[in-house]
Amino acid sequence: MSVSSPLRTLEPLNRQSVADTVFDELHSQILLLELPPGTKMSEVEVAKALGVSRQPVRDAFYRLSKLGFLSIRPQRATLVSQISQTAVLQARFIRSAIEAETVRTACKALSEEDMRALEEILQRQREAVEAKDAVSFHDYDDQFHKEICERSGLGFAWDIIRENKAHMDRVRFLSLAFASQDAFGDHLKVMAAIRARDEALAMQHMHEHLSRIKTQIIRIRADHERYFADESET
Repeated sequence: MSVSSPLRTLEPLNRQSVADTVFDELHSQILLLELPPGTKMSEVEVAKALGVSRQPVRDAFYRLSKLGFLSIRPQRATLVSQISQTAVLQARFIRSAIEAETVRTACKALSEEDMRALEEILQRQREAVEAKDAVSFHDYDDQFHKEICERSGLGFAWDIIRENKAHMDRVRFLSLAFASQDAFGDHLKVMAAIRARDEALAMQHMHEHLSRIKTQIIRIRADHERYFADESET
């Protein structure tokens, strides 16, 4: 599959901005499965498609490989990584453990202004559900979780989550075709528990929310088997 079609020429930027923008562009295309698992990636082709030099593309490839999105094999083609079901479930475990503690802290730490900001995100997410806009929904989903961490004084927790959730992100995006309303309902429950300052209930709802992927992945894998790595021999 050619990488040129979904990629867009980037506007002139300074060197650091170019590196970050190339990374963001490729990260987005992989997450949204516009560059699906198994796609061959060439530094030369990507640089040409984006209208940049090879160095920022090389830097982006390295960053994406560290997140688990790319498989860089010396003297062989670089590929968009297949989804590892094991990695998805490991990321869920990490997120569930960290975010349960995060919402517990949020119940004590968030101000009224913080809560209103979170509720505003949920309102925009509601609009994305009604518009069937999966991309915006996913963005607001991440923003909701990130803001809970940061507004609770636990921004480092989101850094850890972000480093471990790449495979999970693609499965979550695929799940939105049939589960966006469930995910949004979970967010409302988490928010209501935080507003009530009910630590135990907030933790319970967050665990339930992040555990949905354990059943969703079965359906998603059945529909998109080619996207998943064969781990039967690992």
